[in-house]
Formats: sequence, C-alpha cells, structure tokens
Amino acid sequence: MLSMVWNAAAMGGDVEISAGNLADDDTLRTAILVSLFTDRRAGPDDELPDGAGNDRRGWLGDALSSVEGDRIGSRLWLLKRRKQTEETRRQGEDYCREALEWLVEDGIASAITIEAAWARSGVLVCHIAVSLPNGSDQTFTYSVAAASV
Repeated sequence: MLSMVWNAAAMGGDVEISAGNLADDDTLRTAILVSLFTDRRAGPDDELPDGAGNDRRGWLGDALSSVEGDRIGSRLWLLKRRKQTEETRRQGEDYCREALEWLVEDGIASAITIEAAWARSGVLVCHIAVSLPNGSDQTFTYSVAAASV
C-alpha cells in the first residue's frame, strides 16, 4: 500500500517519499489515516457545518463498494466550527470509532480504544490504541481542527 504520513503542524496527511520514490506501507498507519481523514458522507440527520451548504460530501467509491452499505472515511469534518464542548469531544470519539470499526469487523484488530481531549482552542487530539489479534498493541495520535470557541 502507498505510504501516507501525518503532518501534525499542518493537520494534514501527505504521500511519503523515500529515496525519491513513493514509499510503501505495510502497517496500519496509512489505513487509519485514510479511515479518519477521508470525508464520510453525512447522514440525513447530521447538522452540516456553516458554509457547507447542502454538501454532504462522501467518497465516490462508496457507490461502487461490493459490500452493501460499506463506507470509507469519518464524519470528523462535521465537527468543524462546532462549539468546543464535552458533547463535541464525545462526538469526535464516536466518529473515530465509527471510521475504524472495520478493522475489528475484518479481523485486523481485536479491539480499538479511542480517547479524545481538547489540546488547545479548537484542536481535538485523538489517541487511538489498536489491539491486534497476536496480542500486540499499536498506538496513534492525531490532531483535528474541530471547533470554534
């Protein structure tokens, strides 16, 4: 799989280059980045952020999925410009869990633990622990621009 890396300062991902070539990734890092930072289509009851109009986003590939109802990405984008509250923090955890549940369903992970906290004004930090079937754990931390004050 093509390797992606997370730039915490820019709060965005990019393709990784190694020795002038596109790097490969055989870890969970890229799969988790795609799962969290690809915009999942908003549900009919989701409140859209200001400025989104009627754009519910989503990935075109979802329409081509061989598994009925299978969705890529997360709804973290819905938190943009929300108030920085406990409810918004919990929703961030829920959106991460929803985006990563496929890892457990597909047997790649035995469990996933998500903890989110406000790092500073408008920035939610998501700590993710993935328990693998072999008993080992992998941890990931990502910052998300999630709220207005």
